[in-house]
Amino acid sequence: MAFLSALISLFRSDEEGQGLAEYALILALIAIVAILALIFLGTQISNILSTVGSSI
Repeated sequence: MAFLSALISLFRSDEEGQGLAEYALILALIAIVAILALIFLGTQISNILSTVGSSI
């Protein structure tokens, strides 16, 4: 019975690590999307910011 209790407590403590890993994967996905957006739209954003800066 003690072995079963120890096994259940091991699985419970393992869930926190799984949640942290899922958050890390979501954060990595958001970072990849942001980097890709900057690569494809970087020059357009730079031109818009230059226009705004020169008009001020």
